[in-house]
Amino acid sequence: MIKFLASALFAAALGWAAPASAQTLRWASQGDPQTMDPHSQNELLTNSMNAQVYEKLVNRDKSLGIAPALATEWQQVSPTLWRFKLRPNVKFHDGTPFTADDVVFSIGRAAEKTSLISAYASAVGTPKKVDDLTVEFQLAAPNPIFLQHLETVFIMSRAWCVKNKVEKPLDFKNKEESYASLNANGTGPYMLVSRAPGVKTVYKRNPAWWGKFEGNVQDVVFTPIANDATRLAALVSGEIDFVLDPAPRDVARLRNTAGVKIIDGPENRLVFIGMDQWRDKLAFGSVPGDKNPFKDIRVRRALYHAVDIETIKNKLMNGQSFPTGGLTPSPLGAYNDAEIEKRLPYDLPGAKKLMADAGYADGFEVTLDCPNNRYINDEEICIALAGMWAQLKVKVRVNAMPRATYFPKIEKQETSMYMLGWGGSITDAETTLTPVMRNRGEKGVGYWNFGGVKDDKFDALAAASSTEADPKKREEIVKAALRTYKEGVYVIPLHRQVIPWAARSNVSAVHRADNWLELQWVTIGK
Repeated sequence: MIKFLASALFAAALGWAAPASAQTLRWASQGDPQTMDPHSQNELLTNSMNAQVYEKLVNRDKSLGIAPALATEWQQVSPTLWRFKLRPNVKFHDGTPFTADDVVFSIGRAAEKTSLISAYASAVGTPKKVDDLTVEFQLAAPNPIFLQHLETVFIMSRAWCVKNKVEKPLDFKNKEESYASLNANGTGPYMLVSRAPGVKTVYKRNPAWWGKFEGNVQDVVFTPIANDATRLAALVSGEIDFVLDPAPRDVARLRNTAGVKIIDGPENRLVFIGMDQWRDKLAFGSVPGDKNPFKDIRVRRALYHAVDIETIKNKLMNGQSFPTGGLTPSPLGAYNDAEIEKRLPYDLPGAKKLMADAGYADGFEVTLDCPNNRYINDEEICIALAGMWAQLKVKVRVNAMPRATYFPKIEKQETSMYMLGWGGSITDAETTLTPVMRNRGEKGVGYWNFGGVKDDKFDALAAASSTEADPKKREEIVKAALRTYKEGVYVIPLHRQVIPWAARSNVSAVHRADNWLELQWVTIGK
């Protein structure tokens, strides 16, 4: 009763009411999109919501295959040249025609330093307008996953960006605001009506969309609800229709709740712990001798051995996770190599010996930065890890915060230890190797390597894999790169998530392994 009362009060505060139409989808998640600027951030909820407004040259189908979108056809003219025919008679939401000029502009904008998809945009080469409906991409070297990279870049209206002085992506980590923070103008199936950060985001169907709607949703109201119990109660009471992230502990109960159903499946996402390995002194902690213990592989290995991953799986995740020693969002990224996927064993005595051998028998203190509304049970996992590492006399202070605060902090490398999840629609290792693992460099290379890991042997292998066109040769290079990184214990992998969605029983949605809710495929029945 208390939970339902809390939900009712929450609904009243936001002005929720019974749906005027069965074609209004009211949905919720624990977090909120970070910005409406489609190139500024690279975070799942932000990307998936912006994708309802903005489109790409190619898109993902229901099975995550590449499909035509703003481009109707393409061909690889040579190993380093691609040509695309653009869809005719497409207009942006403000009525501006879509042309090749918008493609050239958007690729350049997405490659800017303030874009968190710059590594992907740079990887597709230099776009050139051939005519209004033809674009060519010239690459400096072959790109074995060219189309997969291209699928990450949203197309914006050049005229709209110039008019509103948003020619470059906003600098989110430094709290920059721009017209693109709260406004949007794409070619997609839905139009942004209003954006109130942390409160409500509203969309309506685009009547002039070039595509064909498979669902019947006309209007969309998204509301972030941080509290698990309130989010659940709002769904059960019918105040909302869909929840992207029900708490794992509630899933079994929801399966037996009248009027509600669970839509679930695995997600291509690896959750792991990163550590500062570039500073000589630990910036956020206290260490005897004023050192940085994470620069010692014995300490990193000890922390890994001290993780009781089965307890995390069974007690925190309610079985809704796949523990792994792999380093890619999907095992496909490692070509299902069993050795690469194998975890270091839980070995507390061995971990204690490693700590003593490294000179840290009495441990040290460190702050673990962690989001509290991004991954499933993220804060709870960090707290559990702190308890496990306390057995090594490592005193961990868990510093949990909302994603809007968390990501700008770690992007500035203002962290000594952090949780990160990485995944999406691409199963190939490239989009983990280059932005997350490689030595930090230009054009987005190693941008997400917040621990400052530097391994020149690994970096050379990863760089070579990015341009190797022969599939068999590339497989061997990728595996060698992953084995090198794994041997260095540069991160502590935890698990891949299982993502259950919860919905009212009259709601039908397509569950994809990238945890992406595509609104045009949603149907609300009577």
